[in-house]
Amino acid sequence: MTLKGLNLFSSKFTSSRSSVTCTYKCGNACFGECENKSDNPYFGDMMSRRSALKAGSLTVLTVGGGAAMASLAPAAAAAPFGSSALPGSSSRNAAPASVKGMQFAPVAPNERDEVVIPAGYQQSVLIAWGDPVIEGAEEFDINNQTAAQAEKQFGFNNDFAGLLDHPTDPDRMVYVASHEYTTEPHMHPGYDSDNPTEEQVKIGWANHGLTVLEVSKDARTGELRREFGDLNRRITATSPFKLVGPAAGSEYVKTSADRKGETVLGTLNNCAGGVTPWGTILSGEENFDQYFAHSASVTDERVKTSLDRLGIPKGESGRKWERFDARFDVSQEPNEVNRFGYIVELNPFDATSTPVKHTALGRFKHEAGNIHVTGDGTVVCYSGDDARFEYLYKFVSSRKMIDGDIDHNLTILDHGTLYVAVMEGNSPQHEFDGSGLLPSDGAFDGSGRWEPLLSVDEKGKAKSHVEGFSAEEVAIFTREAADAKGATKMDRPEDVEASPVTGKVYMALTNNKYRGAAEESHRQNWEDVTEYAPVKENKNGLVMELDDEHAGTSFTWNLILVCGEPEEAYTYFGGFDKTKVSPISCPDNLAFDEYGNLWVSTDGNALGSNDGLYALTVEGPNRGELKCFLTVPYAAETCGPIVDKQRVIVNVQHPGEADGASVANPASNWPEGGNSNPRPAAVVVWKANGGEIGVE
Repeated sequence: MTLKGLNLFSSKFTSSRSSVTCTYKCGNACFGECENKSDNPYFGDMMSRRSALKAGSLTVLTVGGGAAMASLAPAAAAAPFGSSALPGSSSRNAAPASVKGMQFAPVAPNERDEVVIPAGYQQSVLIAWGDPVIEGAEEFDINNQTAAQAEKQFGFNNDFAGLLDHPTDPDRMVYVASHEYTTEPHMHPGYDSDNPTEEQVKIGWANHGLTVLEVSKDARTGELRREFGDLNRRITATSPFKLVGPAAGSEYVKTSADRKGETVLGTLNNCAGGVTPWGTILSGEENFDQYFAHSASVTDERVKTSLDRLGIPKGESGRKWERFDARFDVSQEPNEVNRFGYIVELNPFDATSTPVKHTALGRFKHEAGNIHVTGDGTVVCYSGDDARFEYLYKFVSSRKMIDGDIDHNLTILDHGTLYVAVMEGNSPQHEFDGSGLLPSDGAFDGSGRWEPLLSVDEKGKAKSHVEGFSAEEVAIFTREAADAKGATKMDRPEDVEASPVTGKVYMALTNNKYRGAAEESHRQNWEDVTEYAPVKENKNGLVMELDDEHAGTSFTWNLILVCGEPEEAYTYFGGFDKTKVSPISCPDNLAFDEYGNLWVSTDGNALGSNDGLYALTVEGPNRGELKCFLTVPYAAETCGPIVDKQRVIVNVQHPGEADGASVANPASNWPEGGNSNPRPAAVVVWKANGGEIGVE
């Protein structure tokens, strides 16, 4: 088979995301002027200072996939791919046997309105939007919603998924989900976006936040079933949170309703997250900017710079929440916005506890927060800022976990040092022309350092490491502080996870149409292609692997995936034979199985097929082997993957969220089928014979 697309210079950025998704999910963050206007030296400037060429060969390989699927409803099946019948393949070129955890027949690309899984597996819906969480809640009726009922029901657009052992019942577990955003035109019959009602706005508040749900285990399979229990809980946009760390009590976070600057109502746009070793949930407040309005009224230069840097609307917000609560109007409550954009921590085993917002971890558009514990017990939290040309951060705690001491453990992320990443490559800049071809040394790789931003000592005293910023200003205006440190601009750094087997850190870089953009209209804060972002107008994304010192300040990095159609010359799959991998586009959330395989979910597939969940071998002779385990329904995003021996769980977000769709004219009928309206939901997949996931 011949290679296609030797470069992307004429390839236009495409995505499966609809404009309505872009509007309600992130406030059109990927369009218009870039928020990062810093003049940091971009990666290419750093590389130009490295003059030595490394010996090596330029490597390009070819095409991908495999195919087998189980369906729930009649639909046109996608054609198999990656089989021996494909041109250029042969039995003598057979792939090595897949490692444990990846021994399944890959699902082919498709556009079916269902969750498609490998042969030999089964699935069920655990819980869907509107299902009762609190005992006594009514069954969902899209035509008869109330805010009071929504506060007791499963929220909208579940993203992060966490699963923990139940503290007292061995036959149960605890499932936790975040609810990232609401899409009102697809929630309310006859919704008028210019004139939402107060009840519709309050229903939106109730459908944000988090859900804690007790679930029972099927003794024969990995299936889970929702239950009522004492731990069940809904957290919404009006639930109280405690603000902790350097920003707490600051003049920048005090409001007319909270003159001490210590208590915040609600959490917003909760995207991915993590389960801590001490049994709590971390959740990242991501695109919180879109909920606020009228930033044009602000005159204070420090605050105005921050509002612009975060993209706070200058006029009305899209949802018009400010009409019904002045705290969302920056002209009336200029500090309320400074109380969002943090990592939230929730104790799922105490339904009466007040969750906290950790300001020592910085304020930006957190995709997630994930914990790694070193051999000596040092706790490290990694987090990406999910926007074009934003940064990678980590927090190294000075406190260590104490088993069983939840009060102590809830302070671990309040004491230590916050860092931002600065990187350079191993190859000269002239080897990167946007085609995505490997440099002469045969790898996209380099080194990096962690620049300190903020430290908090054991007594809670904070110190800034950024000239011109106080400690509280670093905690609140973190993007600007990172700008001042010359942080490396990246292509939407999303989920960041450390392998429980090797300790290596992996980061999903979803895409960036402005990377080396050719069109003048796309060149807001333009950056050239680089070794860590080698594809012009990067539409399919990357996965980066870091070998980090964790508690130290140095690391090395390489790109293990340059995503896209395997037959395209610019793609790279860790050196694995590209005729034997699945195509992948727009990596988003990450997870590991117990064997150390990395599982990657996608958001915004630019290859003309549905998003999915993929398993990737990251070590050994099969390094780079990638298989699609499942795909989600039409217009949906794959979120919050959990992979253990018995089950795979995905949160299916925004099914049917297509332009022109409405409650009266749905674009999807998943999960109930027939003529029903689509409902975001959690899906559990298990092996039909009760065996282990991905093991023959």
